[in-house]
Amino acid sequence: MNGKRETFDLVENPVSSLYGSNSFSNAVMRERLPKNIFREVLAVQAGEKELTLEVAEVVAASMRDWALEKGATHFTHWFQPLTGLTAEKHDSFISPTSDGKVLMEFSGKELIKGEPDASSFPSGGLRATFEARGYTAWDVTSPAFLNQDPTGTTLCIPTAFISYYGHALDKKVPLLRSMDALNRQAMRVLRALGNTSAKRVVTTVGPEQEYFLVDKKYFDQRSDLLLTGRTVFGSMPAKGQELEDHYYGAINERVAEFMREVNIELWKMGVSAKTQHNEVAPNQYELAPIFTTTNVAADGNQLVMETIKKVARRNGMEALLHEKPFAGVNGSGKHNNWSIATDDGVNLLDPGENPESNARFLLFTAAVIEAVDRYALLLRASTATAGNDHRLGANEAPPAIISVYLGSQLSEIFDNIAEGKTSNGSANGQRIKLGVTSLPSLPKDVSDRNRTSPFAFTGNKFEFRMVGSSQSIATPNTYLNVSVAQVLSEFADKLEKATDKNAAIQAIIKESYSKHRRVVFNGNNYSEEWVREAERRGLPNIRATVDSLQVTTQKEITDMFEAHKVLSREEMESRYHIYLERYSKQINIEAGVMIEMARRQIFPAVTAYAGSLSRDAAALAALGAVSSPQAKRAKKIAELTNELYDETDKLEKVLEEAQGIEDIFTKAKAYREKVVAQMAPVRSKVDSLEKLVAKDAWPFPSYEELLFKL
Repeated sequence: MNGKRETFDLVENPVSSLYGSNSFSNAVMRERLPKNIFREVLAVQAGEKELTLEVAEVVAASMRDWALEKGATHFTHWFQPLTGLTAEKHDSFISPTSDGKVLMEFSGKELIKGEPDASSFPSGGLRATFEARGYTAWDVTSPAFLNQDPTGTTLCIPTAFISYYGHALDKKVPLLRSMDALNRQAMRVLRALGNTSAKRVVTTVGPEQEYFLVDKKYFDQRSDLLLTGRTVFGSMPAKGQELEDHYYGAINERVAEFMREVNIELWKMGVSAKTQHNEVAPNQYELAPIFTTTNVAADGNQLVMETIKKVARRNGMEALLHEKPFAGVNGSGKHNNWSIATDDGVNLLDPGENPESNARFLLFTAAVIEAVDRYALLLRASTATAGNDHRLGANEAPPAIISVYLGSQLSEIFDNIAEGKTSNGSANGQRIKLGVTSLPSLPKDVSDRNRTSPFAFTGNKFEFRMVGSSQSIATPNTYLNVSVAQVLSEFADKLEKATDKNAAIQAIIKESYSKHRRVVFNGNNYSEEWVREAERRGLPNIRATVDSLQVTTQKEITDMFEAHKVLSREEMESRYHIYLERYSKQINIEAGVMIEMARRQIFPAVTAYAGSLSRDAAALAALGAVSSPQAKRAKKIAELTNELYDETDKLEKVLEEAQGIEDIFTKAKAYREKVVAQMAPVRSKVDSLEKLVAKDAWPFPSYEELLFKL
């Protein structure tokens, strides 16, 4: 790319030829590999065989040649440690020869296995600092891809990351294990129902990605955005999102050019970016891909986040993936559209034309509903981050209460089953007539949509809306897969013992839904009435990350993960430690930035401005003025500045106290209950001062500039 932004003429180079050009996909392997080797790879992907070194050698040679043809000089095992980001160590293809030249080599062993330093990644006690060896292992089901930027081209091989003793040190290993767990239990249910054609069940995901864009010149002037990803200070301008004029609005040219470049980058890597639009808040946007298998979707979403940030910088902007970068406007989520399908193309959550008589659909849907109710705390923990604590329950985000939206028709069907009543029939096949001859009648879906629900049925999938925008989707989907697998295993136990399958199916659905329909809510999840109703129903409402993570150490949960061979007790406990520690570190950074900005930027700026007002007031007094607006404003600024000074001192004190605590839970609790609590009055004083100080005297860009200028 020679250090320049790459441009594409999509007329001369249409998307159909561009798509997947940087992905070593099955289509590429079919063309480049011997037929027998390609069949072996497909068998490995289907879980029917283990990968042999002989097959890997042939694939590696083909992959190397393909990458070299496209200008690659290095390869890397691309993995997802427990930082939530991705990691890579680049090795060149060169192998020096005795005559001073080089060969470009890449072996099957290098493809299958890498050895990154494992000591510097979060391990939660699974690894000591001096125990450095870790392994990366090729995920055969996720295509290798080329990462191109102005510095060159690198072959990236999606891999799992484990310790020397086999412990999972990443997010991919448990995700793959959870997919296998759900497959095993779902196949038991299908076989009990008489299905003999399906060989495998997979979960599929389409994660929608929300983000903000800000002009880089404003971003660079704010240390809070630079160091924390969010604004710790900032008063709302006179106009926010209340006119709802940004949502789905026309995309301005600068952003459209950015989106075009993002799409091209993603399409080349085989990431199916499909939908893009303005979101609710000013300068907020969304990108959504097409569904694919969950582990590939998780890899793709990491590439989406990385590409958005990379391309934004090329275009003189910064992308903010924090869940709540701006107080008072919409936060950013990552709506996780999740479904279950067989390898022969049957969506098990598709209601069909007559959902009331579709036993398979009702059975699998009942399993999901039961799993969401029984393991609500676990699902809440899967979305627990410091950033999401700001978002959940705020503008345009679901509350921290887990509930399921089914819609009126499906709710009626399940209610009738639970109560032994006859269904009134299906709404599928109905059409909406618009009353205008020039407009077509529209087919009516089996359910409406509820954008306030944290877990909503949306036609043939469930939309898990609580996932935060900066998160890897791997953990939420791992926890969801295991929860559903557990319920399906119990359903399978009953079905396998039953002599009358139809009666057993009816009894299972009736018993399950009767016990767990408390979690179904089709109304406004934003309302205070729902909070009270949820409490009456006994549904948990855990607002804080610190409290929600505790469920992952409960015996029932760790036993379940061990039983399904997804995570051992030690691996679960390690994640509990890592996530609590990460929370404490994040709040520590935010509080530190707040203190620094207050003392080194805000105090000097407001003091200087108040001084200039006082001098103006004195000059007016010398001319005989009894009082002046300048004097009143200077007095108010002085009062707020003194209060800010006191509140900042208090923040520094509680921060030092929290830093000195050893126990990880007590420490995180102190950060939540004392540090975060004390950050609020500091912010309140600063935001009040911002409204009194002239714009040109304020030390950093305001919300008006960040939200409305691109």
